[in-house]
Amino acid sequence: MSYFDLPKEYADYTTSKVAILPAGLEETTSYAKGTARAPKAIEIASAQVEFYDEVLEVETYKIGISTLPDLNFKNLSHEQGLQQIQEKVAQIVKDRKLPVVIGGEHSITPAIIKAILNQYKSFTVLQIDAHADLREEYEGSQLSHASAMARVREMVPAVQVGIRNLSKPEAELVKKEKLPVFFAHYIKTHPQWIKDAIAAIKTDNVYITIDVDGFDSSIMPDTGTPEPGGLDWWDVTNLIAEISKQKQIIGYDFVELKPEPGHHASDFFLAKLIYRCLGYWAKSAGVIPA
Repeated sequence: MSYFDLPKEYADYTTSKVAILPAGLEETTSYAKGTARAPKAIEIASAQVEFYDEVLEVETYKIGISTLPDLNFKNLSHEQGLQQIQEKVAQIVKDRKLPVVIGGEHSITPAIIKAILNQYKSFTVLQIDAHADLREEYEGSQLSHASAMARVREMVPAVQVGIRNLSKPEAELVKKEKLPVFFAHYIKTHPQWIKDAIAAIKTDNVYITIDVDGFDSSIMPDTGTPEPGGLDWWDVTNLIAEISKQKQIIGYDFVELKPEPGHHASDFFLAKLIYRCLGYWAKSAGVIPA
């Protein structure tokens, strides 16, 4: 089975414009666990996504969306697992396909960024998240999900959106370095927030990492660290629509879904979001067939 259960000719890696990499790495989750199950749960749900997108008025799947084999992290250390992800993404980028990585926990993002740096020397990471993930280390690990953006910022600039839970040292770092962090409370009181967030992105190329807890916990409860006061569907999709018009998106990851048996709404939510994101990318990149 492929993501979105596509006809074979549209799931072939050779001709596809997009490559989905299921990477259910889970090593450092610090609250509820289960993100390793997310890639398969989203894949199953994706078979229910209609090919026609009523907002974009296109059939996005015709760009070709290939699904790579699930990565196997059994008997690997955290570092070895991240190295495997980096190598696979590097190959996707080398093959000139849009990498879309489905986690797993957020610690996978720096490995993806390392891989993309082989092809793109200048880009910004846009993070949608409830948490700043700017800790230098957490529970003894600098590779923790809670340190993901600290590691990313060592390589490329980042703009953070939807933040509403961070430590005092992280908050002090944001103020001291005047980091472009768009807190959830700012978003809810400033209608022009999307314009402001895009203005903070100083590069033409943008990589987008979406931690599902960036969404409000009332619509995305199935994550290890749900947070109230977050973003909704239209906040995120409208942001991505505008970024797609003004910037070049060079990759995505979707992380921290914790699927719950018998509760498939969140799984489908992510499948639909991935398809919508690919549609915006395809339209802006001019690769969608008529």
